[in-house]
Amino acid sequence: MKTFELINLGSNYLKDRSILSSRLDSEIILSHIIGISRERLLITEKDINQDKIKEFKSLIYRRSKNEPIAYIIKNKEFRSTKFFVNKDALIPRPETELLIDPIISIFKRRNLFFLDVGIGTGCIIFSILNELQHSRAIGIDKSKQTIICAKKNLTDFKLKNRAKLMHRTAEKFFAYKFDLIVSNPPYIVNRDFRRLSKDITSYEPRSALDGGNDGLDVLRKVIYKSRSLLKTDGILALEIGTGQFKQVNKILSNNKFKIKKIIKDYKNNIRCIFSTLL
Repeated sequence: MKTFELINLGSNYLKDRSILSSRLDSEIILSHIIGISRERLLITEKDINQDKIKEFKSLIYRRSKNEPIAYIIKNKEFRSTKFFVNKDALIPRPETELLIDPIISIFKRRNLFFLDVGIGTGCIIFSILNELQHSRAIGIDKSKQTIICAKKNLTDFKLKNRAKLMHRTAEKFFAYKFDLIVSNPPYIVNRDFRRLSKDITSYEPRSALDGGNDGLDVLRKVIYKSRSLLKTDGILALEIGTGQFKQVNKILSNNKFKIKKIIKDYKNNIRCIFSTLL
């Protein structure tokens, strides 16, 4: 069977099972299996052997059950870099990239020592380390399995000498003072969790998404703990959920933080907040 026939086969199978991105998903899965870019796949016509066809059909079946593509092919692109990802870590989102550029701009001429709270795959911490060569960091996460996932990226990106990953929560972290604390905490209101797509609710770790009754449980802890972990002129950088700005602003103010910068996402929602202690 040739590549275009296999793409059509997979696309039609997914379309019949109401997968909206059926064509794209079929292309991505086949390019992953035969080890070439999707772009090259679309201009390359070749015969696919039976073993590869069998593997392709197996992965298409998984996608038909709403399993996210990132978990199927074990990677997700973030800032033009592919990160290893598995079911133990939240899949990186494009919105989270909005945190990075302001940090790079602020600290490009400084030796940055920072903390990433809730590292997931490590996409935030490792992106900053990659782009700021004189930076060092500590990453913490409450999930031991998530730490294992992030450590694979730490090794792949050859950053072991500049980063330390720890199985720890923010409340139990005391040892250092940081120039920057960055966090993309769980911020989904728990009663809204079931309304999310099946790709999310059936596969991604709920602990990385569920922020409690108002979506701000973990965020409150990060803000409170940051008061004792930040240097005098340190910066707290947070990603927040849609419509949470007023509540988060109040929490920051109550903890003696002043907002210095906000970043809106692609839908004009305030997505990132940068603040400093008064």
